[in-house]
Amino acid sequence: MPVILYSYFRSSAAYRVRIALNLKHIGYEIRPVHLLKNGGEQFKADYLALNPQGRVPVLVVQNTVLSQSSAIIEYLEETFPNPPLLPTNPIERAYVRSLAQIIACDIHPLNNLRVLNYLKSILKSNFQQAWRSHWIEEGFSALEQLLQKSNYSGRFCYGDTPGMADAFLIPQVYNAKRFGYEMNSFPLISGIYENCIQEAAFSTAAPENQPDAET
Repeated sequence: MPVILYSYFRSSAAYRVRIALNLKHIGYEIRPVHLLKNGGEQFKADYLALNPQGRVPVLVVQNTVLSQSSAIIEYLEETFPNPPLLPTNPIERAYVRSLAQIIACDIHPLNNLRVLNYLKSILKSNFQQAWRSHWIEEGFSALEQLLQKSNYSGRFCYGDTPGMADAFLIPQVYNAKRFGYEMNSFPLISGIYENCIQEAAFSTAAPENQPDAET
């Protein structure tokens, strides 16, 4: 039974799930959902029947619909334990999760399409670049300090094997670069990004390599 991922090529949340699936060597079929065309395909009735929130990603596995990227990645870790995306030590697992959650909870939600569209509708000004930069700066500053203080860092967020934190980090750095954010203040994050994009699991998941990619 195929694993189906409803995805939009530029969605950070879908991007991180694609990375996790690739790291786990799980085959999957992509069903593109364009978030901008025709008012957003995520708001069509057939998609809302899958996910009432009208967001991507959605993973369909064993006739079960899963939403929310963090929950999907935790499910993959529990169901397909090898190769692992989390360390075995509980303290170290919590550390990796904390890095992922800084991105998933404190940076990404404030910069996603629905928030920016709402703010644009009420502010009626070109605020988006300053808004994005503020939250990226705040979140990446904390991440960089955590990585500096950690005894776990290596080529990746945790050691020399890519894992969950990297799956969350790389889409966020990709977006920062896409919008012209200067990364010189974050050498550790930048180094991890460069290491990750050399890995097939990350390059295959990149937005430009998706079936629905646009220039």
